[in-house]
Amino acid sequence: MNLLFVCRGSLHHCIRMPGPRFDPYANLIREPPIMSMDTQRGFTLIELMVVLVIIGIVSATVSMSIKPDPAALLRKDAERLAHMLHIAQVEARVDGRPITLLVDGKGFGFARRAEHGVGYDRFMNDPQLRFRAWETPSIRISVDPAQRVVSGPEWIVAPLRIQLSDGERSLSLQRSALGQLQVVSPP
Repeated sequence: MNLLFVCRGSLHHCIRMPGPRFDPYANLIREPPIMSMDTQRGFTLIELMVVLVIIGIVSATVSMSIKPDPAALLRKDAERLAHMLHIAQVEARVDGRPITLLVDGKGFGFARRAEHGVGYDRFMNDPQLRFRAWETPSIRISVDPAQRVVSGPEWIVAPLRIQLSDGERSLSLQRSALGQLQVVSPP
């Protein structure tokens, strides 16, 4: 039994009284409180779903408002044209018939004389050399020296430069005498 000393004034007036028992394990063996709406912690499933819907709407709005970079579109068009010209050059060397590049403001494609000599094959069913639309809006193309771009069976070709421009930016596609193509930015 624990004793509690209560003193008033001096030590002569102290009284010994029984006090509350001290139990060092009393806090450890406490029963968990009953959960009620007032003491509940965490989020409900509905609250989590609402937050996820809001995050989805915001991210969709942000991604739709991002516009593609015009310079990147022009570079992509130039690299795609270089790749297709390389494929046309390989095809012309294998087949032996020259392939001509057809270009307008909407896109580019290729054509060659038909196998029997009547008409032209425009590669409508060819997955690589078919007509392709430009990704850059309002693109202008110029060839230097001014000539038709023809890929023939010869291994040595006349060097040329194809310039692609969207009005603000421009890129050049240069072909060397060995037929190597590269996209370069003007100085």
